[in-house]
Amino acid sequence: MGVVIIDGSTIRDFVSNEAEFNKSADEKFAAFDLDHDGVLSRWELRKALESFRLLETHFGVDVATPPEEVAELYDSIFEKFDGDHNGEVDLEEFREEMKMIALAIADGIGSSPIQMALEDDDCSFLKLAVDLEASKVSAA
Repeated sequence: MGVVIIDGSTIRDFVSNEAEFNKSADEKFAAFDLDHDGVLSRWELRKALESFRLLETHFGVDVATPPEEVAELYDSIFEKFDGDHNGEVDLEEFREEMKMIALAIADGIGSSPIQMALEDDDCSFLKLAVDLEASKVSAA
């Protein structure tokens, strides 16, 4: 585990590097596409989101969320990703929504640096953004 300092510009720089950002988004998409048909179904995106355990803990304490709230949340997330509302998420839709999420995180962090602990084997967008920035610094 490593501790990094990150601010919004780190994430914005990562998003603006189209090749690196798309490579990362494409890898996530491929991991989520369980049946390898080139699109994400509602079920596949839900399985991916469930793996993040977004609703299972609150500050480290297990919580029970009513099933109808869980279904509503996952349905609303799917609708955001499914830009053309055809019932599936293609790679371009996935990239675009991931870009919007990353930029929202960057806006939320702003220009004030924050300290984060990231696993060494973490392949999240934040970790990749930090790695990209570090590679620029070491090349200079």
